Amino acid sequence: VRERDVCWEYAEKLDGNKVRCKFCLRVLNGGISRLKHHLSRLPSKGVNPCNKVRDDVTERVRAIISSKEDIKETPSVKKQKIAEVRAPGNMSTSSKISPLETLSPAAKVFPTVLSIAASTLSDQETVERSIALFFFENKLDFSVARSSSYQAMIDAVGKFGPGLIAPSVETLKTTWLKRIKSEVTLHLKDAEKEWATTGCTIIADTWTDNKSKALINFLVSSPSRTFFHKSVDASSYFKNTKCLADLFDSVIQDFGQENVVQIIMDSSFNYTGISSHILQNYGTIFLSPCASQCLNLILEEFSRVDWVNRCILQAQTVSKFLYNNASMLDLMKKFTGGQELIRTGITKSVSCFLSLQSMLKQRSRLKHMFNSPEYSTNSSYANKPQSISCIAIVEDNDFWRAVEECVAISEPFLKVLREVSGGKPAVGSIYELMTRAKESIRTYYIMDESKCKTFLDIVDRQWRDQLHSPLHSAGAFLNPSIQYNPEVKFLGSIKEDFFKVLEKLLPTPELRRDITNQIFTFTRAKGMFACNLAMEARDTVSPGLWWEQFGDSAPVLQRVAIRILSQVCSTFTFERHWSTFQQIHTEKRNKIDKETLTDVVYINYNLKLAREMKTMPTESDPIQFDDIDMTSE
Repeated sequence: VRERDVCWEYAEKLDGNKVRCKFCLRVLNGGISRLKHHLSRLPSKGVNPCNKVRDDVTERVRAIISSKEDIKETPSVKKQKIAEVRAPGNMSTSSKISPLETLSPAAKVFPTVLSIAASTLSDQETVERSIALFFFENKLDFSVARSSSYQAMIDAVGKFGPGLIAPSVETLKTTWLKRIKSEVTLHLKDAEKEWATTGCTIIADTWTDNKSKALINFLVSSPSRTFFHKSVDASSYFKNTKCLADLFDSVIQDFGQENVVQIIMDSSFNYTGISSHILQNYGTIFLSPCASQCLNLILEEFSRVDWVNRCILQAQTVSKFLYNNASMLDLMKKFTGGQELIRTGITKSVSCFLSLQSMLKQRSRLKHMFNSPEYSTNSSYANKPQSISCIAIVEDNDFWRAVEECVAISEPFLKVLREVSGGKPAVGSIYELMTRAKESIRTYYIMDESKCKTFLDIVDRQWRDQLHSPLHSAGAFLNPSIQYNPEVKFLGSIKEDFFKVLEKLLPTPELRRDITNQIFTFTRAKGMFACNLAMEARDTVSPGLWWEQFGDSAPVLQRVAIRILSQVCSTFTFERHWSTFQQIHTEKRNKIDKETLTDVVYINYNLKLAREMKTMPTESDPIQFDDIDMTSE
């Protein structure tokens, strides 16, 4: 640690405990401490002052010495403290008791080394060192330091000042666990107030190990935010329709049948029969597939097309060569300006296409690197067989044309994936987004009908068999930016789906009495729909909010529109740690441990969901993990 002292820039370290001053070249015994007194030109410790040191250096060194002496205690203060410790009976009851400094386990193991290290640090470095020891000792992920609550904790401790006694294990497990769980639950209660107007979506997020384990996480989403409700171990009855039906019935009752607009389930429920049960017993609730999962399946099928798969494999050959050699990776980052070549997405197929985009952006720099003297003269990698293969790939124009095509066909669907995966209501836009993505394929392959058909067939098959929901058609019809767009002509199938949705949400003739006139008022932009504010906000305000503000001329249709347009399309792409949920459901834990861990997971998941909802729209890409802690489990 002493070697990091700022004063080493003025000295040369010699063998033993000797240093040479860079100004007068005098050799001193005693290391960096005596050098400081030498440079300060203050008579002390028998050190001769330097007669060639610059004045600015002298002032700097004197300031360093002065700052360290200021914090040293005088002998009288030390004696007073010793007296207070020896005579506790003489202490005043009003005096503040300073807690004795306790050593960390690391300091107990290496007391001499760490005490010497700590003595040379500034106040800031001393605090950082203590925090670092806490991280290392408890094997915490470094990504914890990016948490907003991390800095908030540091600020709170600093504001309290010295003498803070940290909460004990028991206090954390009982008092604070209950309090913070209550705070989180209170936020959920606030969100429930909007359900009567906007409705909500139940998300059933499933994980199976394809053997005997099946866990289901239930979440509830509305425009204000998404909440984690609970995790259920359905391993013993995942294929039992009756048991699953009872489970879903209980979850629906938790949120109120009248509040639930749709349930999003992934494809693992396809063969359980639960869909039929919900449709038969809940007339106003829709079942929808997970849009992000379906879009990932589209990209996965794209990646299996022969020439696309060949292109991805060639790109992986280059990236593996670059990333499997530390010096090669350093050279690559030198040429790319520190930019990474590999992009890690939420799924394998997303990662592949994001990495191809990155590689295409760095094409000229990669070529320049492989042709540079730094590369060709380094025998540690330039003459390897993999190197020859990589150079051949990077210099192959056919490879780069294939990369360009892969990027062109995948980017439109990655854009759709970003829109539906951000946790915001997207039912009103997914139909148009998918239409635009398909149109991009047609435009790109306008001269190649065969390739165009290959990719559009993949999209249409997934849209028809998996992704499409009547709610998506109704959302498109009610979205003002689509309804009033002169370039959009609604297909008969969209109107048909829209009327089916209306019949389901307005099941009695009394509820539908004036609905035809209200639809006419909306589609012809009459009443409040015709005011300047409404027209100006068609493309700038979210569809649900637009209806809330300007839909009073069609009150029944307004209520339906707000409920439809306020729903999400996907399970949240927020990273789940399923191993944690497995721990909750393990039989090895006793009831108290399981309840505690369940509460911890409830708090943890909801705090992270809240953070993701705040940061996703502005700071991060919902389909990409930019900052992955490679040391994290």
